[in-house]
Amino acid sequence: MLLQMERTITSATQKSESESESSSSSSLPSSGENDAAAAASSSATQECDDSSSSEWDYEVFLSFRGEDTRTKFTDHLYNALLDKGIHTFMDNEGLRIGKKIGPALIPAIHQSKIAIIIFSKDYASSKWCLHEVAEIAEYMKKGGKRQIKAMPVFYDVDPSEVRNQTTGSSYGNAFRKHEKNFDKETVQVWKKALREVGESKGWDLKNTVDGHEGKLIKLIVNEVWSELRKSPLTISDNMVGIHSHIKEMMKLINITSKDRRIIGIHGLGGIGKTTIARCVYNTVYHHFEGCSFIADFRETFRTKGAVHLQSQLLTNILNLENPIITSVDQGIDMIKQRLSNKKVLIVLDDVDKNRNLDAIIGKRDWFGFGSKIIITTRDRHVLNVLEVDETYEPNEMDSDQSLKLFSKNAFKIDLPPKKFLNLSKDVIKTTGGLPLALEVIGSYLCHKTESTWEDTVKKLAKIPNTEVLTKFRISYDGLEDEEKSMFLDVACFFIRMDKNIACYIWDGCEFFPKSGIENLCLKSLVKIGEENELMMHDQLRDLGREIVRQENPKELGKRSRLCLHKEVLEY
Repeated sequence: MLLQMERTITSATQKSESESESSSSSSLPSSGENDAAAAASSSATQECDDSSSSEWDYEVFLSFRGEDTRTKFTDHLYNALLDKGIHTFMDNEGLRIGKKIGPALIPAIHQSKIAIIIFSKDYASSKWCLHEVAEIAEYMKKGGKRQIKAMPVFYDVDPSEVRNQTTGSSYGNAFRKHEKNFDKETVQVWKKALREVGESKGWDLKNTVDGHEGKLIKLIVNEVWSELRKSPLTISDNMVGIHSHIKEMMKLINITSKDRRIIGIHGLGGIGKTTIARCVYNTVYHHFEGCSFIADFRETFRTKGAVHLQSQLLTNILNLENPIITSVDQGIDMIKQRLSNKKVLIVLDDVDKNRNLDAIIGKRDWFGFGSKIIITTRDRHVLNVLEVDETYEPNEMDSDQSLKLFSKNAFKIDLPPKKFLNLSKDVIKTTGGLPLALEVIGSYLCHKTESTWEDTVKKLAKIPNTEVLTKFRISYDGLEDEEKSMFLDVACFFIRMDKNIACYIWDGCEFFPKSGIENLCLKSLVKIGEENELMMHDQLRDLGREIVRQENPKELGKRSRLCLHKEVLEY
């Protein structure tokens, strides 16, 4: 389309035009782009793409007609953006060469994050301005990081004139001339671009601020600053199998719906809940007016309290600097007042108690229509009480995915070298397809000798990796004493035992097995198989047996349980 339009412009016979209008260009060298190279992208299953480096060092692209606004509004806006620290390009050097667009302008439009289009009365009389707005409209439709956000400013022109090129208006008159000098297809592309960009959320100088340019510039700068603060989260380059998770989550979120939706991701620790949430965030964040990803919600609430989390939520979404909140009630009022008309994306990672949520996302109508909230938790009961719209439980990795993820961490390649292949497969057998275990053990073995690998495989067969156990231990430590005993019984003795038989035994211990088993299942520590048998992930089994071993590593008789036949015979 671009080359065709250039040829059309070059070959068309036109009346002489005195045009000194200017445009500018930018690209956002976002600090998160390279870090999030495995994150959001255009299609529903291409969320993790490569970001390309850019020679441009700007964050905003200004499109304007020089004769109309260069030395007035545009110049004032340009300097206000610079004063805020926003890298903005204003074409004072001239990117147009003769009758062709200069080679630097095209990639500038393509690589920009934000385009501010200043629609003045004679904007449409310039073929260059129309050429720019057509490219902007094209890149508004791109997905992920390459999508440009258009912010129109209607400067002394009615928005309907821009969108519809109404008869008798300056835009209508300009297009009557263009129809004589350019082919029909080109003119239609320009008209469509004006309509699409003109329908984007922007500002009308007359109606927004009653003609006060200073107030309008302040509004624009604040909005640009807010938009630039929204950036992708850092994601590992070593992800495997993430696309299928994102695809399923996108179905549950229903991004186009105007409903306020809450989606829960639950499962045992280390299964990848946080990684999935971060990738989904990177995939959809640009659809929202404000976003907040609160990591380690459980620990932050415990150490810093609800007021801190309320402040973090408001800071992230509204770009406030240290909002003054003196009480939980004040924080709730502030969230309701400031966010009830905003479409927001909120991710609360690692939630363990419902009461901790009351002060943060107490009711859905605290947030605007179309808002989406994602909660990750080890405890499905949290999601049941919250009455979430949908839940998602990630499965363990299969053997091929496990080998690939392990290899990426151990060797930085997709498959292990031949001499380490069998050792790698032995390690994988001990992980049960758990991403955390594969990453931790793979990273530990990176650049280690073959003899160290052999010793590690032998050790893992007896004693689980400490870092992985620490992650699991969080769920165990949150159990009641009776539930801890039941967990250890399953780990040591009752795997694949009929649940009813196990409950009969626990009844004899004066436990309350029905509620205990239900809670263990909700926390993803135990599962019930198709034949009513008790099931447990291998890593959780190893956690339980290691907890028992640590009761007294050397004297078997001082442990609460003997799990292995060999131990019983030795005792």
